Amino acid sequence: MSYLQETLPTPEEVALAKISSRELSAFLETQSESQALSITDKEGASHPVKIPVSALRLLVEVLTQLGEGNTVNLVPVHAELTTQEGADMLNVSRPTFVKLLDDGKIPFHRTGNRRKVKFADVHSYKQEIDQQRLAALEELSALDQSMGMGYE
Repeated sequence: MSYLQETLPTPEEVALAKISSRELSAFLETQSESQALSITDKEGASHPVKIPVSALRLLVEVLTQLGEGNTVNLVPVHAELTTQEGADMLNVSRPTFVKLLDDGKIPFHRTGNRRKVKFADVHSYKQEIDQQRLAALEELSALDQSMGMGYE
């Protein structure tokens, strides 16, 4: 995985990220596929840079997260994760994650004696589990309502 920032942003970075996120998000409503930005170098010269709107959306999201005081990790969709990285992503222990792999819940392959999993597969499994949890929560909530448990 690529780590953009491993420490929490400083209060100054948080404030600047909030402002930058708001200002850049105004340009996301464009119908074009790219946007031209201007970058100023240390001598004060301005340089135009053309970037895809999809990259601008990603930049706004990164700035939004930094503006909330969060660290940011960038993981390419086609990235392969170690079992520890997959476990961290699901917030489970590594042995629990390995059991999910061995039980066939998440596909993997071996590189030497190491298991590797695709980020996309772990992400899909996480979304599936989250949907199941939400459905169970809604079912419990409906049961509470039908039994008059005082959650009106």
